[in-house]
Amino acid sequence: MLTAVIKKNDTQAKWLIGIFSFVVFTVIIILSNFKLNLNLGFNVHIFATFNAIINTIIAILLVVALIAVKSKKYALHKNLMLLALIFSILFLVSYIAHHLLAGETKFGGTGTIKVIYLIILFTHIFLAAIILPFILFTAYRALTAEFSLHKKIARYTWPLWMYVAITGPIVYLFISPYYK
Repeated sequence: MLTAVIKKNDTQAKWLIGIFSFVVFTVIIILSNFKLNLNLGFNVHIFATFNAIINTIIAILLVVALIAVKSKKYALHKNLMLLALIFSILFLVSYIAHHLLAGETKFGGTGTIKVIYLIILFTHIFLAAIILPFILFTAYRALTAEFSLHKKIARYTWPLWMYVAITGPIVYLFISPYYK
């Protein structure tokens, strides 16, 4: 069994996770209203492609980490989940860069395909907006070696994170033909 990596301090953790999650959410909302008019000499939608690739990698890491924990390979599970967190940070930076440099892209489809796209997009955005504190609390419980609480939270966090990781590339596939 793994041991605690950090000392348990629920009050401090709740504050730090809450503040960090709020700041990240606020920064994304504020920056989504801005577009930098820079000519970088390359197609800035490469960030969107990169984001879809990162989300795909995160989804794969989540599946392999689930298999690892079910196989009682706890150290491997921990390392895979930490790697998924690192990729999530990389995604966040790339996501902000893409939206600052490319601005908003409108979906050009109509009819049923547009309805499907909008359902996937809105559920993806909503869950992406709320998942961060769940991910951080789940990680906190694992890093403090509170594995029963970690497992209880992870039952909800994992499928939500997985949904966000899978629908990100799906949204990209829908919208990428409309990038200018």
